[in-house]
Amino acid sequence: MSHDSPAAPTRAPLPDDHAYQALHAEREALERDLALAKARQNFSTEPGEAERARVDEASMLMSLDRVLTRIRAAEYQRRPGARRW
Repeated sequence: MSHDSPAAPTRAPLPDDHAYQALHAEREALERDLALAKARQNFSTEPGEAERARVDEASMLMSLDRVLTRIRAAEYQRRPGARRW
């Protein structure tokens, strides 16, 4: 007696799948770098290093905000019937 599960339905890849995945990869890298910057601030023994980490963090937060905005826009455009303007 076989208990094979039915194959999951597949969809054709969207033309922008690669760009969408690249945005998420960029988000993930920024989040990782932000965590490291926070650790540098908290555990650095050099006062200058902690300040550089704060400056890096501020810059990365602005970049993360931009990437998240682009992801939200891409998610909207991927919805069926989404307007293209």
